[in-house]
Amino acid sequence: MIDYLCGTLNSKSTNSVTVDVNGIGYSIAITMSSFSKLPEIESSIKIYVAEAVAGIYGGVVYLYGFLSKEEREMYLLIKDEVPGTGAKKAMEYVDKISKSFADFKTAVITKNPSMLNGIFGFTKKTADKLIAALKDKIVAVNTIGQEKWSGIKINENSILSDAIEGLVALGYKEQQARVAVTKTYEHNENIALEDLIKKSLQDL
Repeated sequence: MIDYLCGTLNSKSTNSVTVDVNGIGYSIAITMSSFSKLPEIESSIKIYVAEAVAGIYGGVVYLYGFLSKEEREMYLLIKDEVPGTGAKKAMEYVDKISKSFADFKTAVITKNPSMLNGIFGFTKKTADKLIAALKDKIVAVNTIGQEKWSGIKINENSILSDAIEGLVALGYKEQQARVAVTKTYEHNENIALEDLIKKSLQDL
């Protein structure tokens, strides 16, 4: 089993990198959030790896890469414990929760599906599934960074949801709207709906 690879970043795209290790190029799938943190081409890089075997006879091995052990640990927990979640789906989930691993952990432990929906964009069905599968296991998982939104109450009737809906009506993607609104609200908790929408637009 490969734990990590140290080499030269040969190429990168939004969903994969090629790392040259002593003349051998390893193609590794990554998340969009990891892509934004990558160094320049030809730079040295250390990337933690998880392997997944595919194919009828298990003949194809895919590598999934992470920039920290904690991120990989979260990926493996989701892939192994959440029903119906394969390697690619687990990567999609990790990409969403990369906004704040600490807040995701808190939301699961406190059984807060509204937070998983409002901040990370999970549907209610997926949020409930994540909580049911991870609530007793995620406590032991190390997370990166500090909580950002633990004090923000998010529910279907909140000013946050109304602001998100307003931005979506203006033509923005829901995920973009969620990020902008929660970021703005974090520093302006007593803000009026109209002003929340206006200030959020500045981050879009």
